[in-house]
Amino acid sequence: MHWIFLFIAGLFEISWAVGLKFSHGFSQIIPSVLTVICMIASFYFLALALKSLPLGTAYAIWTGIGTIGTVIFGIILFKEPVTAIRLLCIALIISGITVLKLISH
Repeated sequence: MHWIFLFIAGLFEISWAVGLKFSHGFSQIIPSVLTVICMIASFYFLALALKSLPLGTAYAIWTGIGTIGTVIFGIILFKEPVTAIRLLCIALIISGITVLKLISH
């Protein structure tokens, strides 16, 4: 169950990172409020996951989910470039997350 909490925390991590872009430096009220709510939810679910998961593994996976998601949304929503090196970096992050998950108890 704690892995599910970690995944949910990662989804909220993506949401608040994308929300920061839409908030325009917290100058837009609705995106700013939604961003802060997503931040709180992300930390809440991370805290639940940390009740039984190793800190280093959980944190790496949480930030990895956030990183991968924000890169994908940056490409889709903000027309950020898709380059071979960016795709390689995403693949390396996914590989690292996979190995950390496999070796965790």
